Amino acid sequence: MPAARESLLDAAFTALARRPWPGVRMVEVAAVAGVSRQTLYNEFGSKDGLARALLRRETDGYLHGVERALAEEREPADRLAAVAAWTVGAARGNALVRAALTGCWSDRLPTPSRAPGAASPVPAQRRADAGVPSAAELLALVRDRAVTALG
Repeated sequence: MPAARESLLDAAFTALARRPWPGVRMVEVAAVAGVSRQTLYNEFGSKDGLARALLRRETDGYLHGVERALAEEREPADRLAAVAAWTVGAARGNALVRAALTGCWSDRLPTPSRAPGAASPVPAQRRADAGVPSAAELLALVRDRAVTALG
């Protein structure tokens, strides 16, 4: 159910923009996404699973933006400047990306965690359950992408 999964993540992101994560209710996320609460639980397992998937999606989106900036047909310095501009814009516009980049997690946001126990039966959730990269790991991923693209 990739479409339902993305709709649920979009609904969770919108809910988070309106209220702190502890106030986000699963039943409301499901209703906004137009699916049943059971579908939400089938996809993510729990509110923590939803949080991990949302955090993973946002950090993956940030990294895709880094890759786009590095892939531009420009001088290396201009590509690095584009990465810097993308990073500032992404951090300014997205509290989850800002927290992932800085390591500063407020009580308004879900905190990154790794899933305990067995792997999820949902393939897309397995990646999210591995957790979100720390700020240092995220920086290393950006550095490695830059070295590869500019090397």
